[in-house]
Amino acid sequence: MDGAPLRVPQGASAAAAVLLAGADAIRETPVSGAPRLPYCMMGVCFDCLAEIDGTANRQACLVPVAPGMRIARQRGARVAFGG
Repeated sequence: MDGAPLRVPQGASAAAAVLLAGADAIRETPVSGAPRLPYCMMGVCFDCLAEIDGTANRQACLVPVAPGMRIARQRGARVAFGG
C-alpha cells in the first residue's frame, strides 16, 4: 500500500492485500482522523474505502487485486459520486 509492492494470492481483494501488507490503516475518519482498517470484508461497513488506481471512495473489499494495482490511503471525507 502507498507504493510498496506486495505479492498476494490470486483472487484476493484489495482489502485483503492491505491486511496482508500489515498496514496500520486504509482510511482516516473525516471528523477525528482516526485510522480504520477493513472490517466486514463484504461491502457493508465502508471501513475499507480506499483510493485504488487513482479513484477515491472504492470499497477495497469488493475490488479484486490486479497486477500493478495501486492502493492508497483514503484521506478526508467520502465524496458522493456526481456531487
